[in-house]
Amino acid sequence: MAARFIVEADGGSRGNPGPAGYGAVVRDGDTGQLVAEAAEFIGHATNNVAEYRGLIAGLRAARELDPDASVDVRMDSKLVVEQMSGRWRIKHPDMQPLAAEARAVFPRGRVTYTWIPRERNKEADRLANEAMDAGRDGRQWEPRRAAEAVEAAEPVDVVGALVAEPPPEKRAPGAAGAPRVGWAAPADLGTPTTFVLLRHGETPLTPEKRFSGSGGTDPELSDKGRWQAERAAEALAARGSVQAVVASPMRRTRQTAEIVAARLGLEVRYEDGLREVDFGAWEGLTFAEVQERYPDDLSAWLGSAKAKPTGSGESFTTLTHRAGAARDRILARYPGKTVLVVSHVSPIKTLVRLALGAPPDSMYRMELSAASLCAVQYYADGNASLRLLNDGSHLR
Repeated sequence: MAARFIVEADGGSRGNPGPAGYGAVVRDGDTGQLVAEAAEFIGHATNNVAEYRGLIAGLRAARELDPDASVDVRMDSKLVVEQMSGRWRIKHPDMQPLAAEARAVFPRGRVTYTWIPRERNKEADRLANEAMDAGRDGRQWEPRRAAEAVEAAEPVDVVGALVAEPPPEKRAPGAAGAPRVGWAAPADLGTPTTFVLLRHGETPLTPEKRFSGSGGTDPELSDKGRWQAERAAEALAARGSVQAVVASPMRRTRQTAEIVAARLGLEVRYEDGLREVDFGAWEGLTFAEVQERYPDDLSAWLGSAKAKPTGSGESFTTLTHRAGAARDRILARYPGKTVLVVSHVSPIKTLVRLALGAPPDSMYRMELSAASLCAVQYYADGNASLRLLNDGSHLR
């Protein structure tokens, strides 16, 4: 499934024309999470040229993440938005080639343009000013580490309106506001859909802490792994709330799901979006072995969600899109139900991260033991609540 991105872009000139620079950020269209940023000092230019250059850089950054993506561009430049939307003619000879360059990044129909107020475009504006400051000092702008950029970035409302929401006292009676966060779902939201997330039982690779993704040998459960799956089945049967079982199609998750489903008297439905990440050339290796053989690739992977393991590996950014799409399909099929989702470390951590609205590097701060349980509830207003993390009490 192709990704959906939000590109926020801006440009500026100190003098118009004068020393100029641009900035652009790319966000995940579903979560609002910052996934890429770009900025550059471009020398002597006008504001409009700098704004177009920021647009081009943002589109190119999105295309690097997924060339099949759809993109929603948001800029505070009325000129650029109206011209790129086709409502205003492009008369200035400096703008015409830049507009053509921007249109060439993605095929026609895959990019939309929306004007936003300047205060909603702070990240791109900040990057443009950083680039101009760098040019003033005789140096090129350099990006911060990905984790620092994510932490500093202000959150955005990716679903909500582009106009600021009125204060509560000015809303019409019963008007919907932002998703409500709290200890319990409001009564008018109905019964939430609950995902009980079960990591598969151990395989021969699990106790050795070897990378075991979807590009490796697809190992089966060990004897201990089967014992763990049986204990999980007992615990879930005792709770008696699971109404459906959905699993990754890999061997270890199929085996785990089948053991539990047989105990619960349910069928297993398979969802490819729940499979583990492809770790490329790292499959079957320990962390220490990867660090010895591919130190640069490992450092890049630990520093950026869009970095891939060596070879044919899959990035966490790609995983986020497919796991999020799988989540949405399950929610649509089982509204208001309790669903056992049998998957792997990375997809489960991703679903937990998305429920919390946490940055990508939070995945490195979670521990998920073999056959452990997590639980997330999803409400009708789009809100989610983490109810359980890494519960292994049934294995003691």
